[in-house]
Amino acid sequence: MGAPRNGKKKVVLVAMPGSYLLDVAGPADVFTMASRVAAKMQGKDTAGYEIILASATRSKRVVSATGIPLTCSVRVSEINFGVDTLLIAGMPFAFAAQIPPVFFTWLQEHQRQVRRMGSVCVGAFALAKAGLLDHKRATTHWEYCDQLQFEYPLIEVDSSPFYVKDGSIYTSGGISSGTDLALAMVEEDLGREIALTVARKLVLHLKRPGSQLQFGQSLPPLELTSPLVSMLQPWLLQHLRKTLQVEDMAQQANMSVRNFGRVFFKETGLTPAKFLEKLRIDTARKFLSETDLNIELIADKCGLGGAVSMRRVFLRHLQITPSHYRNSFRTSLARAIA
Repeated sequence: MGAPRNGKKKVVLVAMPGSYLLDVAGPADVFTMASRVAAKMQGKDTAGYEIILASATRSKRVVSATGIPLTCSVRVSEINFGVDTLLIAGMPFAFAAQIPPVFFTWLQEHQRQVRRMGSVCVGAFALAKAGLLDHKRATTHWEYCDQLQFEYPLIEVDSSPFYVKDGSIYTSGGISSGTDLALAMVEEDLGREIALTVARKLVLHLKRPGSQLQFGQSLPPLELTSPLVSMLQPWLLQHLRKTLQVEDMAQQANMSVRNFGRVFFKETGLTPAKFLEKLRIDTARKFLSETDLNIELIADKCGLGGAVSMRRVFLRHLQITPSHYRNSFRTSLARAIA
């Protein structure tokens, strides 16, 4: 397809029907700011990026999730110029029928000609459908990682990182993770100094602390699907600060330990001990974000030992400390809960 004549790297952002604007606008603003910073710091206009908005559908007009229409300059299937980077935005699964097969064929045929292909949020499902994630490590929005793994078992899905690079394929997590990925690409292309300057100007972290796991609940709403959890969870929440054993849980459920463990795992996919640990973590997160209770007291109320022990648990499960979690997610209306 040839190299760009103006020296700028051509970045194609693929708008999908129903995409959130941030899926597209986040990376676009990062690359645009990088071009301006590079021109100023390096004294030339040839460095940086040329942004091209492309449609995955048969129409160049794509309506976003907000109802704001995006007018694309080209359809992906019509691209006949050199592409450095291609990023696919996410979209509601209900709109999948609007994406013609020629789009996935184009991805397959041009993978080796495009220096790097990537996705934002559930745009990973488009890469997966094209077979580009087979036998690769990838991520997507934390809510849909299990679905991606189930539908495409050849992928090594990792729900933790904000973005993943495997060879020339890049995937990012939830919507705002597209900006994290774009910043990483800028650092890869233009160096840390320029990427850091871009992050500062856009008031972003160059590398965001923690992981995607800090945004989702450790436990899905199992009380809706598991009769055993529905019956047992209120009792567990009242006794979290105690040292609970599987035997205590089985006794409360009026079941033998062996039968309790078997039924519990069948209904939840978790051992009772693992469920209890995750329940303690989610409860601690609620206290951190909604109250002024100190971390030592929260650890005690949730059965997580002391502040040091709670810190270890948070780092293991969420890759963030309780203090950082509180600073990131605490509500401005926080009040103590007795």
